[in-house]
Amino acid sequence: MKKTILSLALVLATGLLFAQKKTTTSAVISFDATTALDALPKAENKTVIASLDTKTGKLAFEATIKNFAFSNPRIQEHFNNKGWMDSDNFPTAGFAGTISDLSAVKFAKNGVYMVTVKGDLTLHGVTKTIEAPATITVDGTSIKAASVFGIKLADYGVDGAAIGAGKVSKEPTITVSAGF
Repeated sequence: MKKTILSLALVLATGLLFAQKKTTTSAVISFDATTALDALPKAENKTVIASLDTKTGKLAFEATIKNFAFSNPRIQEHFNNKGWMDSDNFPTAGFAGTISDLSAVKFAKNGVYMVTVKGDLTLHGVTKTIEAPATITVDGTSIKAASVFGIKLADYGVDGAAIGAGKVSKEPTITVSAGF
């Protein structure tokens, strides 16, 4: 009986310790690289892995490049080729950072909290520090994180012919969202 109670207490304590780290395998990253010449360079990836540690504010995302879906399969093929994302050599993109103003978020209280996220974005084998606004929404036991920001593709060594021709924006808008 004592072993059962001790085991149950250990399981409960372990559950409480790990409750601060939230994860999902269905976060979404989308980007819009449309220009006046082409409205099709838009894609979405609904299989992004994300984690949020409510205690430390650490936030991370990882996306498989080949999982970005386009409305036009030909654009998807170009996107994954060497002249663009070269997904065979750079199969993933990721972000690892923290919520800069974590004390502004009350994870035990329902609300919408505007924060800043800062960390390292790795894309096409290049890592750059970025800072972006984000929204954390707490609703009961549900936590949602979302951010919209832009990047310069040239900063990450992405310079395909379509960019030079003006068919793909040099600074796409990226939207990230996750429900934990």
